[in-house]
Amino acid sequence: MDHRVVISGCSGGGKSTLLEALRERGYAVVEEPGRRIVREELASNGSALPWIDAAAFARRAVAMSIADWQAAAVLEGWVFFDRSLVDAASALEQVTGDGVLHELGRAHWYHHLGFFAPPWPEIYWHDDERQHGFDTATDECARLLADYSSLGYEVAVLPKVGVVERADFILRTLGAEGQLSE
Repeated sequence: MDHRVVISGCSGGGKSTLLEALRERGYAVVEEPGRRIVREELASNGSALPWIDAAAFARRAVAMSIADWQAAAVLEGWVFFDRSLVDAASALEQVTGDGVLHELGRAHWYHHLGFFAPPWPEIYWHDDERQHGFDTATDECARLLADYSSLGYEVAVLPKVGVVERADFILRTLGAEGQLSE
């Protein structure tokens, strides 16, 4: 059973905050590729940004996600990903029509159970790295849910509760499968 666990879902749904809580508990976490790319592109006046060149952005996210997946192979215990290669390949397919999702998704498998942050308008906000609106985020979430399901992942929707309770939910769910290792 793969130890790489994906937390995906709606932009602005609390994923990054949840990953930080898991990091504070001693788990390895992988920051969202999109946020890293946006920071790099903004710092260098680059154009591989989702609101300027979505295809270039998605291609970089795919490459970064593959590197993250490979790097996590040597880590012990659970490794939690803020989004995954599935998210990046889904975005690339959405923008370019390239049929890469199933090929990449099957070649780079994560734990069979993924966690999804549902749309949660009360905690959604815009910032320099997230310039799209809540409706776009909700549409993206629906697309990702369908894509993860089409690849054979089980999806557990995170409850709309505090970050501590969400982290407990994930660890309890993984522990119920006998896979919890700290």
